[in-house]
Amino acid sequence: MKPRSLPLSRVYKLLEPGPVVMVSTARGGKQNVMTMAWHTPLEFDPPLIGCVVSENNFSFKALKATKECVIAIPTVSIAETVVRVGNVSGEKTDKFKKFGLTPLPASKVSAPLIGECFANLECKIVDTTLVKKYNFFVLEVVKAWIDPAQKNPRTIHHRGGGMFTVDGETIRIASGKK
Repeated sequence: MKPRSLPLSRVYKLLEPGPVVMVSTARGGKQNVMTMAWHTPLEFDPPLIGCVVSENNFSFKALKATKECVIAIPTVSIAETVVRVGNVSGEKTDKFKKFGLTPLPASKVSAPLIGECFANLECKIVDTTLVKKYNFFVLEVVKAWIDPAQKNPRTIHHRGGGMFTVDGETIRIASGKK
């Protein structure tokens, strides 16, 4: 291999940790949904997730005020909708209505589940220490839902610049853990 320098602004494309997700919030009787790719698992038990939500994003204010949200995990079947949701502000647009998404009641938070997603994670903020400096929230998953009808969901992963990777073949390699 002959290494070539990579601009530092593109490093995130190499490290993208997980699927593109949708984050729903509810505040003052208004539900909203945004698309997010900047998140990472932090702990197993209790399940903690770290995520970055720009302070310029309409969802930031709702998330900060209510301290709760739903992280919904879509499949490739609605990838185009997921991207379109991410390109519209919820400040003046009802994105559930505009994009034909189905808000479903959650059991532990006021934000809605998204019916078209194969998994929904009800979350509460447990740490805001890094919000002021990095817009980084730490969420605890307090209830998790899956759609049992979706046996092998294929998720999308953001690569930057309008490029996405879709989950493919699953392989099993013995790791000593079950």
